[in-house]
Amino acid sequence: MPLPSLFDLSGRVALVTGASSGLGVTFAEALAEAGADVVLAARRVDRLEEVAGRIRAAGRRALPVACDVTDAAQMEAAVAAAAEELGRLDVVVANAGAVPDGFSMPERIPGELFEQSVRVNLIGTWNTCQSAGRHMLAHGGGSIVVVSSYTGVAGVPNFPPAYQASKAALINITQQLAASWGDRGVRVNALTPGWFPSEMTEAVLAAPVFRARIDDQAALGRAGRPEELVGPLLLLASDASSYMTGAVVAVDGGTSATVGAPRYSEELYGLHDAVMPHGLGARVTPA
Repeated sequence: MPLPSLFDLSGRVALVTGASSGLGVTFAEALAEAGADVVLAARRVDRLEEVAGRIRAAGRRALPVACDVTDAAQMEAAVAAAAEELGRLDVVVANAGAVPDGFSMPERIPGELFEQSVRVNLIGTWNTCQSAGRHMLAHGGGSIVVVSSYTGVAGVPNFPPAYQASKAALINITQQLAASWGDRGVRVNALTPGWFPSEMTEAVLAAPVFRARIDDQAALGRAGRPEELVGPLLLLASDASSYMTGAVVAVDGGTSATVGAPRYSEELYGLHDAVMPHGLGARVTPA
């Protein structure tokens, strides 16, 4: 196969969850640029329409679909819409995520915030994979790309534990589904991004004390740029990765390659306390 065509998605249909902002927009527009028609799934339809307009202006079809991934029926409907409106479904990027536990200290997180994070990041991704997988298994195969996180690989101190736990679970789900569905042509791989600018990370990346920590932890000495996720995404979405399934591809500037992490400074602890309301960011310490 000629090298350029390895990454060509012409004639294929891709669905991206969480496509209304941040990395979801980057993923959707990259898939369209590679030739795919794109289903844009998220709760904020007005934002989806903006992304769809840009994709259509570039000559590809785009279908905005209102969808809350935590609702299995809505996710099923989004997959059905892709097949009915655009004719098929070849690629799914399970990108929707949230960090409701934010910068809370682990010992202070209310149960409802922990559960909310698990619902979006774990159950929402499971709904996406299961709905897409059923369709792909019945139609001869496809590629599912799960967006996990470098924080799912090992414990990160004072990081949202529900987010970490759910992202770790996504790595296991990726491997389990890859093992279960590979015999019927459905490939499931995961990306584990490090720190990238997005709506979800904006406030943290703007804090100099935390930005310095991110830069210090990454072997490349900086946070990522959204476009630096495009190559790995297209690899996993396209025939370039036809013999890859169950793979976990780190795109984190070398952060997960290091052993251990620098100790927290008092200034960093102060940032937690300042960012989170109602004392959720304050450590519990001896009186």
